[in-house]
Amino acid sequence: MENSLKRKILPLTLAIVVIVLDQITKMLVVNNIPLGTIGASFLGDFFQIIHVANKGVAFSMGSSWSQNIRALAFIFVPLIVVILVIHIYFRNKDFTKLQRWTIMGTVGGGIGNLIDRIFRPTGVVDFIDIKFYGFLGFNRWPTFNIADAAIVICGIILAISFLRSVSNSKEE
Repeated sequence: MENSLKRKILPLTLAIVVIVLDQITKMLVVNNIPLGTIGASFLGDFFQIIHVANKGVAFSMGSSWSQNIRALAFIFVPLIVVILVIHIYFRNKDFTKLQRWTIMGTVGGGIGNLIDRIFRPTGVVDFIDIKFYGFLGFNRWPTFNIADAAIVICGIILAISFLRSVSNSKEE
């Protein structure tokens, strides 16, 4: 296998791992915790595993929209974005190793949530609930899942990486 293609294929494992872990954890939650209930609490009520369904996106935005608008905004647009990102990923020769891995982590998270939006009529399964002690106006952070965590963590690292690349190229 050509070396540059191999460097691009290997980070796909992160996308696959994120998708598999995301779907397995969601399946465990759906099968073991009734919707709307707390399955387990740790460190008092600091960290909880709960079962909620989110028909919207981050912070439940758009959950009250009609089914057709939600399908367009939360299935078709993200699907097109994921396809475009994968296309750009394979065409670009300038991404760093870190950027390739974080792009694929983000893609894996996006696909994990798309699977729920397409195949779970109740919405995306969220289950990680953390107490936030009023910080930023939240008593508890909005409930999230493995896919969400991958998108946020990889997205932040990717953004920092791009900003550093731009900063380094301006210095040169």
